[in-house]
Amino acid sequence: VFVSGVLGCDPSTGQMPAEPAEQVEAALNQLGRALEAAGLDFRHLVFVNPYLSESLPMEVMNRLYARRFEFGNTPARATFRVASLPGGAGIEFTGVAVRDLAQRHSVRPKNMPPSATASPCVFAADTLYCSAKSGFIPGPRSGIYAATVEHQLRQTMRNLLDGLEEAGLDFSHVVATNVYLDDVEDFSRMNRVYAQYFPAGAPPARTTVQPLPPVERKPDAEDRWPALEQVSLIAVK
Repeated sequence: VFVSGVLGCDPSTGQMPAEPAEQVEAALNQLGRALEAAGLDFRHLVFVNPYLSESLPMEVMNRLYARRFEFGNTPARATFRVASLPGGAGIEFTGVAVRDLAQRHSVRPKNMPPSATASPCVFAADTLYCSAKSGFIPGPRSGIYAATVEHQLRQTMRNLLDGLEEAGLDFSHVVATNVYLDDVEDFSRMNRVYAQYFPAGAPPARTTVQPLPPVERKPDAEDRWPALEQVSLIAVK
């Protein structure tokens, strides 16, 4: 079941609440009603896209979102800031759900702790939905330590491969990806690295976008760099 985008407004009046938390709750309630109309609930979700405008705090969305799911058994997720949403909304959710809960199970690599907000990957029968990953290095000093899109992407693909391998798959099973670039001018540089992971004649379907203007590219006090790319994917057995 594919759920169209739902906004954080009152469905009867179309009015947008002033408070960010009220918008998130309204959007989640609309998502719940859409699932209920199909005879499902939040447990059936396997993948969610939250899109946030810059006015809505990420921590508010995460806190309220986590309450709707069992800890460690959340859907896979790709969350992004966007320039604007219809009607001045601060939040929009889209989702994918599976009808038979016996065919749904989350997959978590051993080097990743459980999360209240996103599972690394979730199976819906033979289809695996994997959360968006960046060039994040896990561990005690976790973060992004690469300064270029090429080096970040190599770590991203390693992170995605961890989830695929835990599910008994590899990149040859990938059928679709979404690539999110900080700057679309990096497309060619990204593409040269990306192409190394897939068969030359049969790469997966792909969408590549730049959600917002580029960030300032400099490290913080801990030498961590901003994310220059993220990738989510779908694979099949």
